[in-house]
Amino acid sequence: MNKIAAVQANSKLANSKLAKSKKASQEVSARDLTATSLRAQLAPQAVIANDAGPRPERALQFLAQEKPATPCLVVDLDVVERKYAALQAALPQAEIFYAVKANPAPQILGRLAAAGSSFDTASSGEIRSALETGAAPDRISFGNTIKKPADIAWAHGIGVNLFAFDAIEELRKIAAHAPGASVYCRILVEAEGALWPLNRKFGCVPEMATELLIEARELGLVPVGVSFHVGSQQLDPSQWDRAIAAAKSVFDGCAKAGVTLNMIDLGGGFPAEYAPGVAGIEAYGAAISDAITRSFGQTWPRLIIEPGRYMVADAGVIEAEVLLVSRKSSSEERRWVYLDIGRFGGLAETEGEAIRYRVEALDTVATATGPVILAGPTCDSADILYDKANYRLPLDLKAGDRVRLHSTGAYTTTYSAINFNGFDPLKAYFI
Repeated sequence: MNKIAAVQANSKLANSKLAKSKKASQEVSARDLTATSLRAQLAPQAVIANDAGPRPERALQFLAQEKPATPCLVVDLDVVERKYAALQAALPQAEIFYAVKANPAPQILGRLAAAGSSFDTASSGEIRSALETGAAPDRISFGNTIKKPADIAWAHGIGVNLFAFDAIEELRKIAAHAPGASVYCRILVEAEGALWPLNRKFGCVPEMATELLIEARELGLVPVGVSFHVGSQQLDPSQWDRAIAAAKSVFDGCAKAGVTLNMIDLGGGFPAEYAPGVAGIEAYGAAISDAITRSFGQTWPRLIIEPGRYMVADAGVIEAEVLLVSRKSSSEERRWVYLDIGRFGGLAETEGEAIRYRVEALDTVATATGPVILAGPTCDSADILYDKANYRLPLDLKAGDRVRLHSTGAYTTTYSAINFNGFDPLKAYFI
């Protein structure tokens, strides 16, 4: 059996293992319950004045002084830089590759490039954005496991040399269009506690990863390591432990075949402070360091981390206007509060009410609050932000009042529709 046939056979074996795992999907349900309990524990419950969460003061000053038209996002670049420094201090052995998808604004990329960041990219467009900051191609990884051949060839041609994959088909594409490139394989890992799980679409089982990395050598590529992701907004620092142990099993399997790996991409997952009780970044650094030592002893591999949400979310504030406050019946206690921003205007991560932004009402005086359903302005019935999350807002809230949604610097402008229902994309200011 040749190497490729062995990989395909192993793929069948891996698929069989996954197929056996309806039990695994029941375990996923159990993990979902864990995540649900964490959501309940950390649910922000809408707030009014003097929000105790992280406050990007320069952004708030800009909003107070300039009173820009709504909806708008204001990002404090000093907060972004402070987050970068804090992560670097918490895990100094790791190289930071900012996940461009979280917020690709040139102002953010430029500030991070100046601070020394490298960049994790998902497309040729993101690579171009990183290059425009002055970052060298060797500070860019092409971390998407699903790429066009033309984009692989172009990226390799301009000097990008680090490519992710998770399947034999993608590996062959890289071999054909980026000969001699360095490659790393993304593995599937089990992880609990993430509010935005990422453990289905990307990655392969560790056994398959081992075979693929061995095959990469036969295809003329340079197999360098393994990547994984424990889920976005990961609230449990211990979740990297199992993932790092799984990566070590791939290292060991490859070593038996004479392939030496030297890199682990630990992914992202570091949380924003959407609610009180989130562990500090120091706790994540300590947990990851302990997990690496448990698996690798004192001889650590090269480490890469891909923060996105952590780096930019808390730097941003969205200000919006209340368009309507109404009830569906005279006996209903809950009010419907319609804002001039919704799921199609940048708040796509309210899907499933997974990410719960802190909401601050600005123009009210009442201390008493009541339950609300928050919704957007479009003529799409799916444009409901929070229904089950038990948000409460002041009883005197009315049309024309302004509200602020905190920790909205990540995954908002990038998700904003261009012209759905004729609404303009989310305006952003960077200070």
